[in-house]
Amino acid sequence: MLKRIQIQDLALGMFVQEFCGSWMEHPFWRSKFLLEDPADLARIRATAITELWIDIARGRDVAAGAVTQTREQVEARIDTDFSDLAAMHAMETAAASSVRPPAIPAPRRRESATMQNELREAASICQQAKGAVISMFTEARMGRAVDAGQAQALVQDISDSVARNPGALISLARLKTADDYTYMHSVAVCALMVALARQLGLSDAHTRSAGLAGLLHDLGKAAIPLEVLNKPGKLTDEEFDVVRRHPVVGHEMLKEGGQVNAPVLDACLHHHEKIDGTGYPDRLAGEKISLIARMAAVCDVYDAVTSDRPYKHGWDPSESLRRMAEWTGGHFDPRVFQAFVKSIGIYPVGSLVRLASGRLGVVTEQGQKSLVTPRVKVFFSTRSNLRIPPEEIDLAAPSCSDRIAAREDPAKWNFPDLHAMWTGVAGQPW
Repeated sequence: MLKRIQIQDLALGMFVQEFCGSWMEHPFWRSKFLLEDPADLARIRATAITELWIDIARGRDVAAGAVTQTREQVEARIDTDFSDLAAMHAMETAAASSVRPPAIPAPRRRESATMQNELREAASICQQAKGAVISMFTEARMGRAVDAGQAQALVQDISDSVARNPGALISLARLKTADDYTYMHSVAVCALMVALARQLGLSDAHTRSAGLAGLLHDLGKAAIPLEVLNKPGKLTDEEFDVVRRHPVVGHEMLKEGGQVNAPVLDACLHHHEKIDGTGYPDRLAGEKISLIARMAAVCDVYDAVTSDRPYKHGWDPSESLRRMAEWTGGHFDPRVFQAFVKSIGIYPVGSLVRLASGRLGVVTEQGQKSLVTPRVKVFFSTRSNLRIPPEEIDLAAPSCSDRIAAREDPAKWNFPDLHAMWTGVAGQPW
């Protein structure tokens, strides 16, 4: 049985199941282990982590009287929060439709596109963007300034793709390999920042700044030795300190270059700050953290936890949102996190879900009116435990009586073609 406990209640002999926070907040490359070393206990308590999960079936239980929560209690609260968010989204959509002004034709390149059409365009953008970011990091390692013109052009291409169909590039960029992580993470966070800025109703100028901040927020990692940056095992305290210095180093690089504006500099410096003041490098709290930095904090963590890394596999996108919701109020600004969920959906593209009918399917596109009625491609029956002919269904269609019953863990089912189900291609789409 799993229990969520406070860090001060952790003791030797307990089995650590999961830390409640991004793995970049602690120096442990694994999150499941029996806590036997007093030095490890001291290191955990010295981090910014405030809560964690223990498995009392595999180690000691917490002392009587300690504050705990079971997984069922936490998930029930989060599911209620997500249901409230979906209801709020539906009401906002209905209200907006009643006062929407006449449509103004958009430039051709920003017209909406079908998911499949935009996936092809997004794959090309991802390939070009990867090369451009590798070039930027290489230049930074050599002490040269970032080419702001090239960066802005890249942000524009990504912004145009997000405007045409938000789910395409955001979802494709998540499928990076562990070797590509450092570079494609910048591309993914850029796209997520643009989508979030649009959801928050920011101006075009602020949206471009948000995208540029996402693209450049981790530039300081160019100064981290590759053997540390890509280390598959546990970081030493010294190595962890080097990694945690990347916001300051990146800020200095960009400031010396003199080609980016103040909001971008701020996001680079403060994207690891937390609302409760336990982040770094300046331990800012609440409103002292700028909006663009609060946005970057959410987008950065989401892409980090959904991506494969040298030391662990990424989480399912829907499961990632569930876990991040546990940290909201301490780690993230609740308003920004809610807007983020609305921008990518409660069940982001690529999520494995189980329908009330007993069928399993992968989310292929978000619904236009509700966060809980996306388009889903069903391909497996849990009742017969067999594959069925793939069929794409629109859960928002009046004729559809099915609904999402639960999230499913892809690791439990191990479908080798899950990504191909929604990308339409096998292997790396870009």
